[in-house]
Amino acid sequence: MKVSLKKTIHLALILLLASAVLLSACGKEEAAPVSAAGDGQPEVSELRYQGWTGSVSFPELAEDLGYLAPLKLKYIGNTISGPQDIQSVVTGDTDFGGAFNGAIVKLIAAKAEITSVLAYYGSDESTWTGYYALDDSPIKTARDLIGKKVGMNTLGGHHEAVIKEYLYRAGLTLDEIKQVTLVVVPPVSTEQALRDKQIDIASLGGILRDKALERGGIHPLFKDTDLFGVFSAGSYVLSNKFIKKNPNATRLFVEATAKAIEWARVTPTEEVVARYESIINKRGRKEDASSVKYWRSTGVAGKGGLISDKEFDTWINWFEAEGSLKKGQVKAADLYTNEFSPYLNESK
Repeated sequence: MKVSLKKTIHLALILLLASAVLLSACGKEEAAPVSAAGDGQPEVSELRYQGWTGSVSFPELAEDLGYLAPLKLKYIGNTISGPQDIQSVVTGDTDFGGAFNGAIVKLIAAKAEITSVLAYYGSDESTWTGYYALDDSPIKTARDLIGKKVGMNTLGGHHEAVIKEYLYRAGLTLDEIKQVTLVVVPPVSTEQALRDKQIDIASLGGILRDKALERGGIHPLFKDTDLFGVFSAGSYVLSNKFIKKNPNATRLFVEATAKAIEWARVTPTEEVVARYESIINKRGRKEDASSVKYWRSTGVAGKGGLISDKEFDTWINWFEAEGSLKKGQVKAADLYTNEFSPYLNESK
């Protein structure tokens, strides 16, 4: 049977069109991105977090340096303290938060499903917290603090743990330690509270310490480095659920933040300060950037924020001694992981 030329051309066009559609579909299938779990891309596009007024965190620095891309940070407000910051991770209001390691111990002991992934602050020869008395104060030793008031930014954090460790090492009993009154004072008011004799000892660090020393009339009873030397005191945490669901995002967050810590460690101080000032000015939160000029060092002991058992054992031992934890209830190795750190196989 003869087929007209017109029908032949029409049939050929149909076949060509079908082939084109098929090839296009095949091409799309080949070009489609592999799932995030397969190619190392982060499973989420942003990480929610709380900030601190007038300061720059290492994740914020990592984002500004370009280390965190394609992940972006989503600022949801300022935190009032480390314990509150990590509690927000537990409740799912944020994706990461940071706090004093002792607060992390307590929260995990209370069955919170979180894990520390890298250290982010601590004390060294340039960055430390001192416990200051007036020059005419009769307080000279730990025992002189019985019946006295010690001012600090929050309870359940670094400053409380350090003063209690100081008293404990000096031989005070638990009953005697309870006779030292811990008073929560806003950091900006701590120096004045000391000078007005509303408190007997003031915990001061960073810009607040430096400005108070410039005005004179005070001296340190002791420094946290007198007790612990160079040490990391706080860690960033993620929820166990987030880590399991988003291993690539977790690794990128830790790697980027670790690299930012090392950038700040090896970069000249004036360059770090300039970068911090730029970040604060660019983010437009109507905050004062003047305090960052007092930045001295990262204070982080481990390279890139690597965590060690001793950074948790100190506080575990204290909590066991005071009876708030049972012996063996919590083990340091179960509280953190270094597996996502790019510096895991390097010496500290």
